[in-house]
Amino acid sequence: MTDAIPLSEPSAKRTPEAAMLALVAILAATGLVAGLGALTSGGEADPWYAALNKAPGNPPGFVFGIVWPMLYALMAVGAFMAWRAGAHLGLFFLQLFVNFGWSYLFFAFHQPLIALIDIAILWVLVFLMIQQFRRHSPLAGWLQTPYLAWLSFAAYLNAWVVFAN
Repeated sequence: MTDAIPLSEPSAKRTPEAAMLALVAILAATGLVAGLGALTSGGEADPWYAALNKAPGNPPGFVFGIVWPMLYALMAVGAFMAWRAGAHLGLFFLQLFVNFGWSYLFFAFHQPLIALIDIAILWVLVFLMIQQFRRHSPLAGWLQTPYLAWLSFAAYLNAWVVFAN
């Protein structure tokens, strides 16, 4: 027999100290990605971005400043809930890294095609993360679905830039 923690009681062996450390790691990583992404995304103030042909339905810049913080908050809350329920967070941290890469590929390096490939990879990672989170905490998985929906919309916007410029 192994000493594995049963999936029905995963948080029973997780100490308050471990929970605090996990929460700090989740918040720090999510906040770092959000902050660095925001610094890179110049929006309409960026002459390169302002000159692009944008997709029909491309929202004004302020919308991104409202949506992304809410998505990052949902991501972090869902990740912590999933961790408390026994999920491993490897996919969560990997998708954050890929998310971080998109901002730099698109805005800093002006590589919309490579950014589109990045967002496709990100979409798959988030889909897999949702499936993993749902196995441990259905609510944690559902909290990620607005993120996946927004990524789908962002992929459309990114694809338009690739094919219309």
